[in-house]
Amino acid sequence: MTEVAKPVEAAETAPRSGPAGYFASLSDYNAGRLHGVWVSDLTDSEAVQEQIQTMLAESVEPGAEEWALHDYEGFQPWRPSEYESLATLALMASGIAEHGPAFAAWADYLGDFDDERIEAFDDHYRGHWGTIEQFAVEMLNDHGFNLVKHVPQWIRPYVSIDFEQLGRDLTIDMHVTDAPGGGVWVFEPEA
Repeated sequence: MTEVAKPVEAAETAPRSGPAGYFASLSDYNAGRLHGVWVSDLTDSEAVQEQIQTMLAESVEPGAEEWALHDYEGFQPWRPSEYESLATLALMASGIAEHGPAFAAWADYLGDFDDERIEAFDDHYRGHWGTIEQFAVEMLNDHGFNLVKHVPQWIRPYVSIDFEQLGRDLTIDMHVTDAPGGGVWVFEPEA
């Protein structure tokens, strides 16, 4: 009988620090000075804008009004651009805070923040699995297939399931990506 695989939970429940970003004054940067602010909570775009405005007001450059995202952390595998909107950063940071780093992998796969599927993460996410084979075992069990019940005892020793191939076949129409801490994230693009 096949052992039931369960999704990997450690990566989903481990404490995590949310995405952060370093916003730099472009006037100062162009004048050869580094002047900016690290913002550790990007989930509220208005609060981030206030911190950026405070940083720009403290600039020694007259008329410092423009900024750029010069560094960031916690968004992997998605990579924000230097001029990413604060609304997009807030969406990403909130999604990562709620769902963990798998949300960033989903956003990276979609690539378009106008795609309504970005906010329907829960409808598309099939879990974090140690291997695609473990995903296949669970899918088979979820569909009620039990080798012991369905195959006569006399032939059971000769029957086996190629879970590696089954996993590949099950995920042909899915998005599977490697998780940084090991295993894979599985998404169903058309839920």
